[in-house]
Amino acid sequence: MAVVVFSSELQILTGEAETRSDKIIYRDIVADIAARYPRLDADRLLEMAVAIDGEIVHTPLLERIEQDSEVHFLYRISGG
Repeated sequence: MAVVVFSSELQILTGEAETRSDKIIYRDIVADIAARYPRLDADRLLEMAVAIDGEIVHTPLLERIEQDSEVHFLYRISGG
């Protein structure tokens, strides 16, 4: 199962630093996480940046997630 790692801000809402998901498509992982943690909603997660196995993915919605992958939800930062 893929490991899903929460940022410190999300840990306040989940009560955990990480969890596991057996879903293989990113949008399914988001739905799985949102269903497990009532204080997190799918829209909030979909607005966040995501890193899969250490690589930022800009359009992850249909991205396939391997069973040994690590998925990080990160707040987007803007620069200028």
